[in-house]
Amino acid sequence: MLSPSIILKSQLEGAKRLDAEYYQPEYLNFDNLINRFKKFKISEIADVVYGTTPEGANFVDSGVPFIRSQNFDMSIINEDDLVHCSKKFHGKNKKSSIASGDILFAAVGATIGELAIVQNSIEDGNINQNIAKIRINNREVSPYFVWIFFNSKMGQYQIERLITGNAQPYLNSEQIKEFIIPKIKRQDLFQKYFKDICFEAEKSKLLYHQAEKLLLEELDLENFGGQNDSLFTIINLSEAKKVVRLDPEYFNSDVNKLLDKIKKISKPVGDLVSIKKGIEPGAEEYKETGKQFIRVSSLSKYGINDSDQKCLSEELYQKLKDDFQPKKGEILLTKDASPGITYVLKEDIDGIVSGGILRLKIKDKSVEDEYLALCLNSIVGQIQAERDAGGSVIKHWKPEQIKQAMIPILPKPAQEKISSLIRESFVAREKAKELLDEAKRKVEEMIEKEE
Repeated sequence: MLSPSIILKSQLEGAKRLDAEYYQPEYLNFDNLINRFKKFKISEIADVVYGTTPEGANFVDSGVPFIRSQNFDMSIINEDDLVHCSKKFHGKNKKSSIASGDILFAAVGATIGELAIVQNSIEDGNINQNIAKIRINNREVSPYFVWIFFNSKMGQYQIERLITGNAQPYLNSEQIKEFIIPKIKRQDLFQKYFKDICFEAEKSKLLYHQAEKLLLEELDLENFGGQNDSLFTIINLSEAKKVVRLDPEYFNSDVNKLLDKIKKISKPVGDLVSIKKGIEPGAEEYKETGKQFIRVSSLSKYGINDSDQKCLSEELYQKLKDDFQPKKGEILLTKDASPGITYVLKEDIDGIVSGGILRLKIKDKSVEDEYLALCLNSIVGQIQAERDAGGSVIKHWKPEQIKQAMIPILPKPAQEKISSLIRESFVAREKAKELLDEAKRKVEEMIEKEE
């Protein structure tokens, strides 16, 4: 909600903006705080370059890492879901190549204002047209301070203030160059935060991958490549009639090979869990603030992210919460668009799940919740999701199909060991988030106390 602001006429003279939103109290307070410091414009300390996308968004299986804003995670780059551009494309677009310490801004659309800094593990890469790269070229300024500053509420105020009132949010390079950075002491503190966040994020990823590796070893699937070299698959007509499918993807022999390996120890999902659907209240009900509305785009196997977060009003939330509020211990599973993404809730959420998400609750105590989620996220679940949902422009994994998906049930000690690794992974991830929040509070405190 907008609050009234009283400003002097002299503050408006020569101003490029006359709309009331630009002069909200929090923005004016930011101006007063920053004016106590020596300041730099981004144009004075950095180069700003936008990326581009290969024609037709044609990516290659191996090549140069290509960063999109969906790869931003905890303000660094999540390397698990990167696509790649060709070396030829990369060579033609060297200006937008990235290196450790570069700050990447999401500058277009719903994720505008999100940012990440490139970590040391990414030696080379490129960016798409929705990202602006900021490369600091002034030794008086630490890129790690700039990174945290723009993550803080004070840095975000500048972004919000500039994009207010635009139908399609967009930051061009000239606008970004006008952003202000205060010159403060002890900027080196933030490189330490960067290293610690990267350490915990990498630890989380390694623990998760250890759990995946252990699962596949226990199932004798560690060398299962999921690559079907056969040019054809022979089936009986009765099989096609049974599933009402004739597309070759459904009868991919790799799926059958995997299911043959696990079928003796497997149970269908429907025998293991009860299932509740989410709800679609309609885009007209979306709010910028209020109770969380968890959509498919909000969910990853690592948790619920804040990217492009939508909210519902308190009134609508109260009407829906008895039937659609997720609870601690439930497993959230995407069924639409990106089917098969699964996450176990670590706490109750004051929010509602969308129609593209199912809530699973364990009813068979022979299976651990974290273990089941990992099975669905692994090749075991993904290859079944791809088979069932294949052939559609927008993929849908139907609840009845999900109930029939097969889950291998390992002995309890093996499940508990795998689940323990998953829980350790999430503890490290939470530590990384806490460090990022601590760094943001630190920079805000330093500016407010004029350190």
